[in-house]
Formats: sequence, structure tokens, C-alpha cells
Amino acid sequence: MAKTKILVVDDEPNVCELIRIYLEREGFTALISHDGLAALNIIQQERPDLVVLDLMLPELDGWKVCEKLRAAGNRVPMIMLSAKGQEMDRILGLELGADDYVTKPFSPMELVARIKALLRRSGTQEEGTLRFEHLLIDKIRREVLLLTSQGQEAVQLTPKEFDLLWFLANNCGMAFSREQILDKVWGYDYFGDTRTVDAHIKRLRQKLQQTETSPQYIHTLWGVGYKFEEKIANV
Repeated sequence: MAKTKILVVDDEPNVCELIRIYLEREGFTALISHDGLAALNIIQQERPDLVVLDLMLPELDGWKVCEKLRAAGNRVPMIMLSAKGQEMDRILGLELGADDYVTKPFSPMELVARIKALLRRSGTQEEGTLRFEHLLIDKIRREVLLLTSQGQEAVQLTPKEFDLLWFLANNCGMAFSREQILDKVWGYDYFGDTRTVDAHIKRLRQKLQQTETSPQYIHTLWGVGYKFEEKIANV
């Protein structure tokens, strides 16, 4: 199954590597370019699903890259990334056809969240499907598949376990208290206590983590609650 491809265009290798790590953790394929001309060639050959584009680039700056793409009718979703925070820079980028603008320094998790939101708005990602490197969650079919080197393995969940997993995974990287989870998954009129959340989380972990080296998905934040992130277990 093909992964969503994100092209990161930035002349700072450390920035590209940081973004690549976070993208691949979320199951995306990261393509890297360090100048504007090379980026145009990659876009033509690889047809990425989204472009993260720095403004200050050698050969061809980000504004020119964006302008050339839009003039050619290429509507690939685009997030501009720059140390420039002046209002006119943002306005110019958006007027040239960028879909979003992130100012350096930035949070990699926030950037990934913006990428996901833009993909959903643009219809690039299948609606109702969440893909991670080792996990596929299909809301329409209410199916959960573990993706391994041997193939796909279905995970049998109860309706409420599925609802809980979907809520956390659809808000990947965000922390929620037990009370918030009860409200969002069980509903505001539910009169049970927070131990219900803990019990469901425990069963989900058991079903999703088949071995000691399987990815860990649902993480406890002591004094806060829970969050979903796909992390490879350390052994």
C-alpha cells in the first residue's frame, strides 16, 4: 500500500532531517530537496502529496517555486516554511498559492498536525482512513490492521475500543485527560467513572502490541492522561 509522500524543501540539512524523522514516525514517506530547482524536478517526477517549502533557497527561492507550480496548474498542497515572520511575507506566500505558512522556529509536532489537517482538507488522504507505518485504521469499515513485514493482521476490537482508538489516533500527539476521553468517546451523558477509560486502554494495548518489539501506540502521561503516538519499543 503506497504511503503519502511529503516533499520537504529546505537548505538546512538539520531541519530536513528533523522533519523527516517526525514524518516517518507518522507513516509518511519523506522526500528531501535542498534547493528550488531540484524541488521542481522532484515534484514533476515523484508527484508528492504535499510540499513543505522554505522561502530562502539557493538556485530558486520558495516564492518562485510556488509561483511556477501554480502557473503550470499544479495544485499540490503547500506549506511555506521560513524564518521570516513579517506579515507581508505571509500574505505574499498565500497570494502566490500557498495553503499554509509556518514560521521558524517551529514545533515539529505542530508542523505534522498542520500537514495532516491540510491533507484532509485537500482530500489527498482517504477520508475515514488513518495510516501509520505499522497500523491502518479504517473508520468506514471499522477495521484495524497491523502492518508487518509478513503482511497485514486484523485486530478484533469491540465497538467502544474502536471508537476510543479512532479518537486518540485521529488526534495523534495530543494529550487528553480521562474526563476528556469520557466526554468525547462515551458522551457527556455517560455516568461511569474514569476507570472505564483505563480498562479500555489496557485492552487496546494488549491487542495492538503483539510482541515486546511491536510499536507502542497509547502512552500514559502521568498526572495528565493518555496520548497516541507510534513508537518502536526499545529492547
